[in-house]
Amino acid sequence: MSLVLLSLAALCWGALPPEPTIQCGSENGPSPEWMVSHTLTPGDLRDLRVEPVKTTVAMEDDSILMNISWILRADASICFLKATKICVSGKSNVQSYSCVRCNYTEAFQTQTRPSGGKWAFSYTGFPVELNTLYFIGAHNIPNANMNEDSPSMSVNFTSPGCLDRVMKYKKQCIEAGDLWDPNITACKKDEKTVEVNFTTSPLGNKYMAIIQNKTVIGTSTLESPHQSNPTRASVVVLVTAESEGAVVQLTPYFHTCGYDCIRRKGTVVLCPQTGVSLPLDKSRSVLSGWLLLLPALLVATWVLAAGIYLLWRHERIKASFPASTRLPPIKVLVVYPPEMCFRHTVCDFTGFLQNHCRSEVILDKWQKKKIAEMGPVQWLTTQKKAADKVIFFLSSDMNTACDGTCGKSKGSPQEDSQDLFPLAFNLFCSDLRSQTHLHKYTVVCSTEADIRDEYSALSVCPKHCLMKEAAAFCTSLLPAEQHGPVGKGLWACHSSCSSL
Repeated sequence: MSLVLLSLAALCWGALPPEPTIQCGSENGPSPEWMVSHTLTPGDLRDLRVEPVKTTVAMEDDSILMNISWILRADASICFLKATKICVSGKSNVQSYSCVRCNYTEAFQTQTRPSGGKWAFSYTGFPVELNTLYFIGAHNIPNANMNEDSPSMSVNFTSPGCLDRVMKYKKQCIEAGDLWDPNITACKKDEKTVEVNFTTSPLGNKYMAIIQNKTVIGTSTLESPHQSNPTRASVVVLVTAESEGAVVQLTPYFHTCGYDCIRRKGTVVLCPQTGVSLPLDKSRSVLSGWLLLLPALLVATWVLAAGIYLLWRHERIKASFPASTRLPPIKVLVVYPPEMCFRHTVCDFTGFLQNHCRSEVILDKWQKKKIAEMGPVQWLTTQKKAADKVIFFLSSDMNTACDGTCGKSKGSPQEDSQDLFPLAFNLFCSDLRSQTHLHKYTVVCSTEADIRDEYSALSVCPKHCLMKEAAAFCTSLLPAEQHGPVGKGLWACHSSCSSL
C-alpha cells in the first residue's frame, strides 16, 4: 500500500501545471478590481511593442490590425497577476478610444517559463488607420489602490501611409491604385514617335502618358474600354526632341482619386530593329563578316577560360572539405548578439553554412513576420525543437561599433530587430540543468574571441574558431547520434545561469 502511495505522490510531483494563456475581451470602463483594496498588487510590464499586421480574418477595410506584444517582469509579484489591460487612443481626423482586457487562464507559479524564458504574450486587434498617431497604454490587474502610484507602460505608434508594405492593402490604398503594376515599356520608334505599352487597371479606363527629358517633350491620352481584368494597352506619343533615355510618366484617372492617383514611371529605349539588308560589295561583306565573328571568338575564349577556372576551384574546394559537408542538409538555428554587424558578419557566416556546410539556416531576421505573429519566445522554442543544431555565433568585434555602412543601414538589427540572444541563452541554461538536448549546441567564433562572463555557461559547448577550424566545424554538424555525450558537468551553470 505504501509503495502505491509513493508512486502516486511521485506521479503528482512530476506533473507540470498548465501554462497560462490569455483570453481577451472589450472593457472600456474601469476594472472591478479598482474598487477593492488589495494588500499586494503586481508590478508593471517589462516591455511593450506595437506593429501593424495584415490579417485574413478581418473583413474589408479592417484587414490591418495592431499586433501588441508584451513581456511580464520576472519578480515575485507575478503570482498576484490576474490580467493585463490595454487601451488605445487614436488622434487623427476622428478621435478614437477603446480598451481590451486580457485575463490569464492560470495563476503564475514561476517567475519565468519552465523553458527558461520570460513570460511573453501578444494580442492582435484594434484596426489601424492611415497616417494616424496612436497612444497605447497597458497596466496589470489588480491595479494599485486609490491614492497610490499605479505602475503602467505606454508607447506611441504612428501608422504609415499607402507606401508601406503592410498599409498598402488598406481599402483606401487599393482603390487609389497602390497595388497596380502597369509594367511600363517604352521605346523610340523614330525621331518623332515613342510607343508606350502598359497593363491597364480595373479601377479606371483613362490614362495619360507624358515623355520628359528635362522638360515635357510629348503627351498623349488613352481611353480604353473598362474591363474587370487587366489587359495590355499601347499608345503612340509624338515628341519634339530627343527621346532616347527620357522618362515616361503614366498618370491614371481613377474615380476614387481623380487625377491625383499614384503615378508610375519608366524609361524610353530604342525599339528593336527588324534589320534592312543593303547591297555590299564582296570585300566589304568579308570584312564585316570577320568583324562580327571576332567578338564571338573573344566571348567563346573568355567563357572557356572561366569554365576551366571554376572547375579547378571546385576540385580544390572538394579536396579542402571532408565528406561530411556533402551529407544531406541539416537545419541550423543561428543566434547572435545584437551588437554584431548583421550585413558584414552574420550574413557572411550564414552564406558559409549554406554553401559549404550544406545547412538550412534559420535566422530571426528572415522570419520577422512569424516572430510578430507567434511572439519571440514561442518562435524561438519552436525553432529550437525543429533545428538539428543551435549555433551561438560570437565575434571579437561585438563590443565595438560597426562601420557606417553596417551600423546605419536600413533594417539593421540595431533598429528593428528584437534581441533573441538572451532568450536563446535561457533555453540553453534550461537544457543544461536537465542535461537534455546539449548535443544541439555549438559556439562558433569568427576569430579567437573569448566568451563573455555573463555567458560563461557556454564554455561547456564545443567551440570552433571559424578562420582556423572551418573543416572541423563542418564535420561537427553531423547528426547528434554520431557524437559522444557532453563530458563537462553541470557546475558551469552556476556562474551565469543561476542569476537569470
